[in-house]
Amino acid sequence: MINKFNLVWPAPAKINWFLHITGRRADGYHELQTAFQFVEFGDTLQFELTDDAQVQLLTPLPNVNPDHDLTVRAARLLQTHTRVTQGANIRLQKNIPLGGGLGGGSSDAATTLVALNHLWNTQLTLTELAQLGLSLGADVPVFVQGHAAWAEGVGEQLTPITLPEQYLLLILPPVSVATATIFQDPHLTRDCPPSTIRDLLSGACRNVCEPVTIRHYPLIGEAMAWLNGHTRAYMSGTGSTVFGFFTERALAENCLAALQKQLPSDFRGVLTRGMNRSTLHFLLDDL
Repeated sequence: MINKFNLVWPAPAKINWFLHITGRRADGYHELQTAFQFVEFGDTLQFELTDDAQVQLLTPLPNVNPDHDLTVRAARLLQTHTRVTQGANIRLQKNIPLGGGLGGGSSDAATTLVALNHLWNTQLTLTELAQLGLSLGADVPVFVQGHAAWAEGVGEQLTPITLPEQYLLLILPPVSVATATIFQDPHLTRDCPPSTIRDLLSGACRNVCEPVTIRHYPLIGEAMAWLNGHTRAYMSGTGSTVFGFFTERALAENCLAALQKQLPSDFRGVLTRGMNRSTLHFLLDDL
């Protein structure tokens, strides 16, 4: 049996197959439609339990106050909600870029909730953890639930779906996108007609944030133009990550090799694979 106290817990990235904005609520939040799928690429976390109720991030990120980090906030939220008396030291291996549109912070928060729910034996269900995580971010519930999903509302209304699990090339341009900047842009399309899963699978859906994001961050446009020369290019969320699908690993490898030769060295390429079930949940199966 696996010793769950020595585990390295995965926090996988996600991609958005598309992103539509169907309206804006009175509170200023946008009504969305999107489809989430996980990828093998992601962050990892380790947890050391303590008896003093303190929660500390031992690997703080540059220019991020550790007390504001989503892993720390998630742990403290679970502590408060369940009145657990233990604490935790957290080690985060950060691979997902900040401002990359891959949900890294939300995934880290979700993994923290799921892992400490096990380690602290707080016995919340995934549904309860997802509801708790919603207060940390609209993307946290999908990472907690761990299945590819059609999402509506602000991204929290989830319907499990099955999407093709293809090889992916992620291109990570050397920019960090401020999501608020994109959603506040007056040129952003906010009146998309409602779409269906059938529309998605037929290729009729798109990411309405692309033109706005590219105008603010031209390097993302360069990445998309280059990738469109090899396969259809998509942008995840509000950016900055650009990705394309491949039916065979060798094709993705060839594209990665071309990227490394033809784009500047600060454009990072990652070969990975789409997954309808999160790597976190494959780990949970073994506990």
